[in-house]
Amino acid sequence: MTEAYAIVLKDRGIVEVAGSDAASFLQGLITNDISKVGGASGIYAALLTPQGKIIYDFLISATPDGYLLDVVAAYASDLANRLKKYKLRAKVTVADRSAERIVVALPPGKPARLPEPNILIADPRLPELGHRAILTATTAEADFRACGFDLKPQSEYTTLRLSLGVPDAAVDIPPETLFPLDCNFEELHGVDFTKGCYVGQELTSRMKHRASARRRLLPVSAASSLPAAGTLLKLHGIDIGELRGTFATKGMASIRLDRLGNAKEANADGIAVEIGRPFYPLILTAGNDHP
Repeated sequence: MTEAYAIVLKDRGIVEVAGSDAASFLQGLITNDISKVGGASGIYAALLTPQGKIIYDFLISATPDGYLLDVVAAYASDLANRLKKYKLRAKVTVADRSAERIVVALPPGKPARLPEPNILIADPRLPELGHRAILTATTAEADFRACGFDLKPQSEYTTLRLSLGVPDAAVDIPPETLFPLDCNFEELHGVDFTKGCYVGQELTSRMKHRASARRRLLPVSAASSLPAAGTLLKLHGIDIGELRGTFATKGMASIRLDRLGNAKEANADGIAVEIGRPFYPLILTAGNDHP
C-alpha cells in the first residue's frame, strides 16, 4: 500500500482564469487541448512566444467557474499580466491567487481523505509523479496530519522528480529560451498536435514534422556536487550543452543530442558528469537544424 504523504510545494503559485469564455480563451493560447481538463483530469501545457519558445509552463485543473494554472510562484504575477493582454473582449477574468492557495504533491493512488475544500488531479505528466492538490492557503499542515498524511520536505519531491528526469521550469527552463520539444514536452504530454492554432503553434508543429528537435533535457549526476546552472558540458573539448537546475549531485542538463552521440559522460568545469536518460522513453528522430 502506498504511503500517505504530502509535500507542500512552496515554490508554486496559482493563476485563476474564470468566466464563460475561459475555455476558448485558453484554447487559443496554450500548447495543449483545454477540452481534456475536467473533474480529476488536468493537463500540462505552456504559453509560448510567437517564435515558439516557452514563456511559462503550468499544470491546469478545472473549477466550477474556470481553471487554475499551477505555475512557478515567481512567475505567477507576470503570467497573469500576460494573459490579461490577450483578453480583448473575451468574457474572462484573470487573477494571481498565489496568496490564497497552496499546491501539494501527493503519492500515486487517489487519497481516501483530504482536507477540504480542495481540487485534486492526477499529475498529467507521469503517473509516477502522483497527484497534485490545490487547497486554500489557510489549510494548516495539522489538517493533513489529521487526515493521516506524513508531511515530507520539498527536497523529497525534488529527488523524485530528478530520478524520473522531469524538468522544473523554476530551474531548468529559462523563460523565452527553449522550445517545447527541447524540454521533453511531447514525452510529458504537454503539447497536442491536433488541437489547432495557438500562439507559437506553427513553429512547434514544424519542429515535430521536420524532426528538427536536436536538444533534450536529460538527467545528470556526479560523484560530487554539480557546478552551477549554466556551466558548459564538454565532450572531447566540444560544447555539447549546459547544466540547468542542480540539487547536490543530481540535476538536469540541456544536451545537444547530435553532439552527444553514444557518449554517457561529459566534463563540467573539471567534474565528470554522467549523462543519463529519463524514466520515460524519449521520442528521438534524426533531424535537421531548428527552423
